[in-house]
Amino acid sequence: MSEPLDTGSHDLAIPAALAEFMGTGWSEPDAPTEVHPEVAAWAAKRRARLAGMFPGEHLVVPAGAAPVRSNDQFYRFRPGADYTWLTGDGNRGGTLVLAPDGEATLYTDEPPKLGSTAYWADRTTGVVWNGARTDLVTLGRALDLRCRPLAELPAALRTSRRARLLRGIDPHLDALVPVTDPAGDADLAVALADLRLIKDEWEVTQLQHAVDVTARGFEDVVRALPQATGPGGERWLEGTFWRRARTEGEEVGYHSIVAAGSHAATLHWKDNTGPVQPGQLLLLDAGVEVGTRYTADITRVLPVSGRFTPVQHDVYELVRAANDAAIDALRPGAAFRDYHWAAMAVLATGLVDLGLLRCSLDEALDPQRQLYRRWTLCGSGHMLGLDVHDCARATPGRYADGELQAGMTLTVEPGLYFQPNDELVPAELRGLGMRIEEDLLITATGSRNLSAALPRSAADVESWMAALAG
Repeated sequence: MSEPLDTGSHDLAIPAALAEFMGTGWSEPDAPTEVHPEVAAWAAKRRARLAGMFPGEHLVVPAGAAPVRSNDQFYRFRPGADYTWLTGDGNRGGTLVLAPDGEATLYTDEPPKLGSTAYWADRTTGVVWNGARTDLVTLGRALDLRCRPLAELPAALRTSRRARLLRGIDPHLDALVPVTDPAGDADLAVALADLRLIKDEWEVTQLQHAVDVTARGFEDVVRALPQATGPGGERWLEGTFWRRARTEGEEVGYHSIVAAGSHAATLHWKDNTGPVQPGQLLLLDAGVEVGTRYTADITRVLPVSGRFTPVQHDVYELVRAANDAAIDALRPGAAFRDYHWAAMAVLATGLVDLGLLRCSLDEALDPQRQLYRRWTLCGSGHMLGLDVHDCARATPGRYADGELQAGMTLTVEPGLYFQPNDELVPAELRGLGMRIEEDLLITATGSRNLSAALPRSAADVESWMAALAG
């Protein structure tokens, strides 16, 4: 008798003799435990802070599952940021449950048992198909967490009369836990985002590591520019940076923007399909996500030929001056939006001086008009951490409408974007896109530029590129 497989219509049935043969002769496989050695102690403190916000309640935070890419193919799995922050675990399908007394249990898949059909035949969980996974006892020791099989989760949740669930991460869990208090579930999501606004010491170390690897990726791109000149150059440079991300990190933290020529005027150009030609500028906005899943987010504008033209130089230096003004405004107690307005004052002044804004500076900066935004539509930065746009669900009064606090990490990225079909600007400006983006930590007295190793001024960019060209 043959046992059919349910993992794909193209699979052959399993003869009983094969099943018997495959069920014997295995030794325990080596299974790596991919947990940062320091994360457990930090994650325990974070869980305690979260539990203290909801005393006497069940809190449920899932890791999520890999989304389908095509048919039976999945994107590479990445756990949800809140789950990562609270556990340090990177396995798919896991769920963290904080009990009313604050005890934490991680429910996750058990590896298939040696000799079972699933061990060698299951495409989703099988060791032969996917590699060995850490057993729950070993994982629990590494995470300093009680780990139980995921199959026990439904019964555990049934014992709770009320549970707050971080919804929208795991559809199966959303269906398993009935919605009894939508506002309560939303409060959990907001609380997690609020807590994650302030980075602990370990997180800052991880972010600095991500920035340092990203800087090496930018150096790789500069060295690869001669090979990339011509058709398909953006693709080549995207691959160049991605190779560094995969070699020293886990992945890119977001889709890289590799924008040559007029593509740089498209704020979120992500196709990366265009040519790279001498005389053009290349806008590179990219960040490496390291193994602990913290990401950098940096932008530099590079003259493909190694030197800026006079017009390119002047626009670049205007944007750098805006970036400088924004960084100078960063300090604890300052309103989050202050650094944006500082940058906009510099850009608006420059646009008036260029004759593009045919009005006074006061008129240009009038909040009821904001005409300068024709050429600088986006904000000047955002929080950064486990997500490139970190803590997006935080309370407005603690983020966008709040004040900066020591321990926050954010980007500073004012820019100017002159569309190629904008007839209100002179021809030499059309198609120019300029953005300089830094990653910064708010300190007790001001800020620290985590990405300071990369050049900022036009002259320094040119000298840096020349040195890398060798």
